[in-house]
Amino acid sequence: MNLDELLKEYSELESQLADPAVHADQGRARTLGKRYAQLTPVVGTYRELEAARDDLSAAKELAGEDEGFAEEAAELEKKRIPRLEERLKHLLIPRDPNDDKDIIMEIKAGEGGEESALFAGDLLRMYLRYAERIGWKAEIIDSQPSDLGGYKDVAVAIKAKGDDGVWSRLKFEGGVHRVQRVPVTESQGRIHTSAAGVFVYPEAEDVEVQIDPNELRIDVYRSSGPGGQSVNTTDSAVRITHLPTGTVVSCQNEKSQLQNKESAMRILRARLLAIAQEQADAAAQAERKSQVRTVDRSERVRTYNYPENRISDHRVGFKAYNLDQVLDGELNAVTQALIDAEMAEKLAQHS
Repeated sequence: MNLDELLKEYSELESQLADPAVHADQGRARTLGKRYAQLTPVVGTYRELEAARDDLSAAKELAGEDEGFAEEAAELEKKRIPRLEERLKHLLIPRDPNDDKDIIMEIKAGEGGEESALFAGDLLRMYLRYAERIGWKAEIIDSQPSDLGGYKDVAVAIKAKGDDGVWSRLKFEGGVHRVQRVPVTESQGRIHTSAAGVFVYPEAEDVEVQIDPNELRIDVYRSSGPGGQSVNTTDSAVRITHLPTGTVVSCQNEKSQLQNKESAMRILRARLLAIAQEQADAAAQAERKSQVRTVDRSERVRTYNYPENRISDHRVGFKAYNLDQVLDGELNAVTQALIDAEMAEKLAQHS
């Protein structure tokens, strides 16, 4: 969509939002309001740029009579206008349609046994701390703990409180995360390498993914804790299989079968939305190429090296020696490097 079309859409949204009848339908009003908020920085910057260009014309006309106008013209031409043009160029780059969405994140232990499960637990705590620092709400919706306090598999829903979506900052976390350290189970003090897989999905709303109940197989069973020990005397755990795609989701965190079913359906909807988007748009699949489907130590997006206190993101060449702080939730520098790299790539494509 070009600038003229965006300006027209903005004007139409303004008229619609001024109509009291629109606000009778809260869902529609919310959708229109969200789009209006997205376009406001674009229109504001465009208007500011047009005003600066008008000021430049006026200043040039008066420059011969007053030296102050000549200085103003030079400042507008060399600094202010190019700065506004660059800002508008950035704002006009097509957004990821999922950027304002909440997410469901799954962390799965890979090769490395108990050490990998402990690392999966470390990653979970890192994301929970990061969410806490930003003011997001995080909720563990399913987990399979390991014997030593890690996780074989854990799913967490993360919700934003404002307009800045979780997906926009955490979509790049998908992929294999590798750890290098001396495991607690290692008596010789040798450094081992193990890995955990992180899968990130934009959370789907009911209207986005239509699921036919006849295409689901729902099994119930008794939930179990670490080491296979029974933690529930009733069949409250739920396994849902989506027959057309073969997608399987299990949940056993809650004591209620109904709550486990609701959690499993949230994860299923998110996975099916991701599948649908990948099938509908090859670009979406390319953007998620780092979200590998196997937790193989060789296919990694990031390495956490404990002896050197180093974190390295292999996709953008990011490297820092504050691993302890990153694991405590200070992820901003890492996520920003990935966001900047995506922006640079999009700018190159649209230049």
